[in-house]
Amino acid sequence: MVVDPPARHATGLPLPEPFGVTADGERVHRFLLIGRQVEMAILTYGGVVQSLVVPDARGHRANIVLGFSSLSGYQGAGSAYFGAIIGRYANRIGGATYELDGQRVSLTANDGRNHLHGGDSGFDKQVWRARTEHRSDGVALTLWRTSQDGEEGHRGTVEVEVSYVLADDDAVRIEYRAATTHDTIISLTNHALFNLAGEGRGTILGHELQVDAETYTEIDSELVPTGRIVSVEGTPLDFRRPTKIGARIGSEHAQLRVAGGYDHNFVLRTREQAVALRRAARLVDPISGRELRVSTTEPGLQVYTGNRLDGSLVGASGRRYDRFAGVALETQRYPDSPNRPDFPSAVLRRGELFRSVTELRFGSARR
Repeated sequence: MVVDPPARHATGLPLPEPFGVTADGERVHRFLLIGRQVEMAILTYGGVVQSLVVPDARGHRANIVLGFSSLSGYQGAGSAYFGAIIGRYANRIGGATYELDGQRVSLTANDGRNHLHGGDSGFDKQVWRARTEHRSDGVALTLWRTSQDGEEGHRGTVEVEVSYVLADDDAVRIEYRAATTHDTIISLTNHALFNLAGEGRGTILGHELQVDAETYTEIDSELVPTGRIVSVEGTPLDFRRPTKIGARIGSEHAQLRVAGGYDHNFVLRTREQAVALRRAARLVDPISGRELRVSTTEPGLQVYTGNRLDGSLVGASGRRYDRFAGVALETQRYPDSPNRPDFPSAVLRRGELFRSVTELRFGSARR
């Protein structure tokens, strides 16, 4: 079978490929960024990373992120936020409310009584505008949109840009920027679920995970932080040394029981943000030899092991996604930070610029 090459502008930049039309009549496009050995496909719908193709230790290439082959999959109920930009606020805000400068702000409650991943119509469900450009170290796709004052209850009109940069050395860098007309809160992340064996190829229980964190934010029965920052020492949440994800996931530890696996924010630092990138996690599939290293300027990392996947979703490969089919490594501000003054602040003031960077590097693990 002959496969047409991806569309390219005369400058060598990728051109938009049609990927469907939303129920509101908005056209969605797909952009394919091609590096030396890494390829990344991104949708203007939700800023979704639809595929991320990397080689294994023997040079065999495979897509390593969960997702769908059509727009309907991402728009369907229970789409699981696969690969999407999450905002205005990643993760949970307890009670779907918080107080800022003496004023109570009420948000959409879309996770029981709590606010999750931006609400019913968060950034993951919006069509973004896009432009491509050459950078000194690679090629970039920048997506941007305006989040209007009152969207899902949030204050202020926020201008948001997210750049996906595929560097010449095949590193993937995600750059987030935002500015607001009114003091508000913000926490942006990407919700890719990785399976380094290949999309749809079993579970991630055999993957080895290392997280550079000595503590985590304890959660309650609604998966909202209690406010306590707890040591990982002596618990199944201790990933300071490489450990198979499945080694302790069935533990009777109360934190794992309430989440049905791992769904926890690990504390990378206690300040809001660092100027320089710092390694947060390393993920390895011992069978394929694929390795992923995550670095970030953010203070938190949410590790989510696909606990709520139940086989009802069929991915791009045509295979069903069962429980633990992928693992998310979401760089972020801590969950419920707006209600926890002792957590790093998630407040964005008028006149300030929010900046955040996360970098993904791929390689072959040495055994």
